[in-house]
Amino acid sequence: MDIQRKDVHNSETPVLCRACESRHRGVCGALTPDQLLQLSRHSTRRAVESGTELVGESLKTTSYSNIISGVVKLSKMMADGRQQIVGLQFAPDFLGRPFRSENGVSAEAATEVKVCSFPKAAIERMISEMPELEHKLFEQTLAELDEARDWMLTLGRKTAGEKVASFLLLIATHAFPDNESDSVTFDLPMSRTDIADFLGLTMETVSRQLTKLRKDDVIHILNNRHVSVPDLSRLSERAGS
Repeated sequence: MDIQRKDVHNSETPVLCRACESRHRGVCGALTPDQLLQLSRHSTRRAVESGTELVGESLKTTSYSNIISGVVKLSKMMADGRQQIVGLQFAPDFLGRPFRSENGVSAEAATEVKVCSFPKAAIERMISEMPELEHKLFEQTLAELDEARDWMLTLGRKTAGEKVASFLLLIATHAFPDNESDSVTFDLPMSRTDIADFLGLTMETVSRQLTKLRKDDVIHILNNRHVSVPDLSRLSERAGS
């Protein structure tokens, strides 16, 4: 599809931008239709499979991306090869840190992911020319900082059961931000091993806590990774929220 083609209403906004979550809730929401058209001339949309590396830690930054759908896990590597998952990103998060010469973390598709990518030079030029875009990126960075602080509380003070419930609540609220129902259904974006790594627990502890939540009817689990939450408020209570 031609990303510059207009819709049937002759809108100035490119078709792909109109359908994109970043257009409404992400950084591109700060741009005018003309600015979106300018950015779309440099953009490339693609789908990647789970397990695909999107960004390599300590490698030179050449592009940035908006996450259109799916879940991306962020990791850091220690000198001895040990790796730690340090965060998750969802649509419509902006992937990358402008004005840095190297990537500070590695980013890997935890699920099938769709991204819209831009060359580094193009997006940084637009940031310098468009205060609204710079402001939106700053807002997102502060939101990620607040979430990181909340997650520090989860890792440092919550019990194993609260940690697992907090993880499920994180997926439920970020993967479906516009959900107005008290229930939600989703697939776990990571294996139990990765969930344990993210939460600082053992895989056996994660499995036990998931089983406990299931027996207490807080969640339903089908085929190991398909999770249904019938009442989000109950899950929130179990997460210590």
